[in-house]
Amino acid sequence: MRVLVTGAAGSIGTVVCAGLVALGHEVAGLDLGAEPEGFGGAWFTADCADADAVDSVFDVLAQAGPLDGVVHLASIPDEAPLPTILQSHVVTTGALLDAMVAHGVSRIVYASSNHAVGRTPRTELLTDAVAPRADTFYGVGKVAAEALLRLYSDRYAVDAVATRIGSFLPRPETRRHLSTWLSHDDAVRMVHAGLTAPEPGFAVLYGISDNTRAWWDLEPGRRLGYYPEDDAESFAAQIESVPEGDADRVEAAYVGGPFVTERYYRPALDRA
Repeated sequence: MRVLVTGAAGSIGTVVCAGLVALGHEVAGLDLGAEPEGFGGAWFTADCADADAVDSVFDVLAQAGPLDGVVHLASIPDEAPLPTILQSHVVTTGALLDAMVAHGVSRIVYASSNHAVGRTPRTELLTDAVAPRADTFYGVGKVAAEALLRLYSDRYAVDAVATRIGSFLPRPETRRHLSTWLSHDDAVRMVHAGLTAPEPGFAVLYGISDNTRAWWDLEPGRRLGYYPEDDAESFAAQIESVPEGDADRVEAAYVGGPFVTERYYRPALDRA
């Protein structure tokens, strides 16, 4: 497949781009930052929130043949004022979706987040049927972007897969990560499944590895062909050698972990 990856210079983007190329995909990168050393595909330095710039990228890519899909990873990865969040998560998604419709591209894999449901109390295995319950403005941005994806799926038959990513790290570092970890290799498997699943329509999956202590149901991913292979449990002994503390108990109370704490409370708008 010919795939455009936004946020291609980021921590997830660099891993996903290399992994998709290894799986035989032709990958073009789009990012605010410069092209990483060793990137082998077409590269575009542009802002995904700039609709004209995004459309120009699609025009250039179309000259070499049809584009098969978009992997949208570009965004601010932490909390910020609400207008900044909406620009980063929702406006960028809208610009990409408009360009997709205009150029006949019908598949997008979106990096959503567990923080879209982060205020959900930790009680039992969370399914894709749970109602959105954001823990931050960051989470609100992910919820809104998911709603936009569903709208374009309904209106224009865009196949849109929202991946509610857990803790993307080389290895788990806390007790919470034993449940929420997404390994580098499984992130590539997840995105590949989202790109190749037959006619998913609008679908949500939880972006975690095959963790023994998983908080989120992997069945929605399996329906799309995502079969993770790594398990955070292999790191459990080392992590649990450190006595459990208050931070561990706080992080275990809600799906979003520390994002539900007052440290993340702030006004929606910054005013002078």
